[in-house]
Amino acid sequence: MSESRVPLQTATKRTRGVRSISISARGEPFVWLTGGGLAIATAMIVSLLVLVLFNGARTFWPKPIVEVTLVDGTKLMGEVTRSERFRVDPAVLEQLSTVVREAIAEEDGWATRRLVRVGNYDLYGEDFVWVPSFEIAGESTPADAWMIERREWGPAIGRPVALLLDGEPLSESGASLATQFRGAHGSALARYRQIRSLEKNDIGDINHEMEKVRLSVRRAAIEHGDGSAQHQAAALEASNGEERLDDAYRLVQIHIDAIREEDEKFRIEVRDVSGRLISDKPSDPDTPLLLSHVVRAYPANAIGPLDRLHIYIDRWVEFLTAEPREANTEGGVWPAIFGTFMMTVIMSLVVAPFGVVTALYLREYAKQGAVVSAVRIAVNNLAGVPSIVFGVFGLGFFCYVFGARIDQLFYPEKLPAPTYGTGGILWASLTLALLTVPVVIVATEEALAAVPRSMREGSFACGASRWQTIWRIVLPKATPGIMTGLILAMARGAGEVAPLMITGVVKLAPELPFDRHFPWAHLERSFMHLGFHIYDVGFQSRNSEAGKPMVFTTTLLLIALIAMLNFTAIRLRNRLKKRYRSADF
Repeated sequence: MSESRVPLQTATKRTRGVRSISISARGEPFVWLTGGGLAIATAMIVSLLVLVLFNGARTFWPKPIVEVTLVDGTKLMGEVTRSERFRVDPAVLEQLSTVVREAIAEEDGWATRRLVRVGNYDLYGEDFVWVPSFEIAGESTPADAWMIERREWGPAIGRPVALLLDGEPLSESGASLATQFRGAHGSALARYRQIRSLEKNDIGDINHEMEKVRLSVRRAAIEHGDGSAQHQAAALEASNGEERLDDAYRLVQIHIDAIREEDEKFRIEVRDVSGRLISDKPSDPDTPLLLSHVVRAYPANAIGPLDRLHIYIDRWVEFLTAEPREANTEGGVWPAIFGTFMMTVIMSLVVAPFGVVTALYLREYAKQGAVVSAVRIAVNNLAGVPSIVFGVFGLGFFCYVFGARIDQLFYPEKLPAPTYGTGGILWASLTLALLTVPVVIVATEEALAAVPRSMREGSFACGASRWQTIWRIVLPKATPGIMTGLILAMARGAGEVAPLMITGVVKLAPELPFDRHFPWAHLERSFMHLGFHIYDVGFQSRNSEAGKPMVFTTTLLLIALIAMLNFTAIRLRNRLKKRYRSADF
């Protein structure tokens, strides 16, 4: 027994001599926690992107049209957008039949309903109708039901009766109508585009020249005095110019009137599910639809997959190249795409030099001390200031102070109407440059600090000055890191909305910031932005259900635009890394 106790005592001593280590000191729990946090964040981002992609990509796919007959004999016709379960109100439940009440009771008071887009807002006063399943007596998908996308009053859903020329039918409903419609509609669209071109280009040029003539007279009065010889000469020249422009305007207007007179002859008679005429204007209920006011029309239940694909692609083309209509819930977003791109480019051109120069001074020239440390702290704190504060500063300083001074010096003839003294794309871009410049400064400082000191000393040893060393050695090696800061600044600036709402962005911009009139780039103009467009469609439209698909589609487009800009900058950064591989950091 004594021999068996010795090993036990020895083992006990050895066990007591082993130093226990806490599991938290090993680091494994924190590795799992950080890894789990990264996985959750990645899953959330991917889920959001998948949701936006799924809903945005299917927005323009043409859906079938159903004709629903209700229990009370009422008929509805439209697209089924979604369905859901809902709890039936007790007051409604009491009015239902015994069989329906028992069926709902088996589901614990729940039933299903579908949201049907009936269109014809000018007739019904609403675009969407909820249809409970217990109110449906019958349902079908008629082959003669058409989806008609109009330029005003939203889509019309009904049955075309006849294609009209001067009030006389060219063809009756059926296959012949669909065939003749395609040819006649193509000609009508050509006339519409011709009228739009004459109004926007020819008449736009004439109005632009008239405004220049008017402003030249006012400028002469301001500079030389009202009634002076220069003012009288300018007024005489303006009178001659206005006569010439009036003659040109009348010629263009005669041409437009002739095209409209021809265009008024072609109409299409469409009636809704109850037989009421879908008119061209609610103020004239007996007038059939003008063919040129129809953007697109097709028999939704009588087309094949290839036709649906063609309509899908055509809608995407319209979305990317056309102007919005119907309070931004339909049509395209080309002005918003152009405004977002132009604002981001201007912001990048401003923020890059200012951020790099500031970082160069703080890192390479400034004497390190309390003042420089305070500046760095201030720069880091600027990154945490709410964006709306930058917007208020941009409105107060850029628009009301700097812009108003520009108007007084260079555009006195336009006062009191402001030119630069109000919101515009230039001031919005500068405001976002202030918002994002801390990101560029911090990234540039880190990139400059990563350049080995030995390279600077070698350059000095060869007789180079400090500026020559910075320009030829330090900056090329730090360029990839600088590009990283610029990419982050572009990504944040392109998605900001709050500062833009008070510094230049608008719901609908009648003119792009870039046009055919000198100086071509008009930085004083207001503009549209994809981020604000999403906010406006989602929260400011008259019908949230009509705007919901456009919210997802515009969000998808904004993500794609930011990704394209970032991808371009990343490609440039990677090429610079390959060029200066020795300075890869």
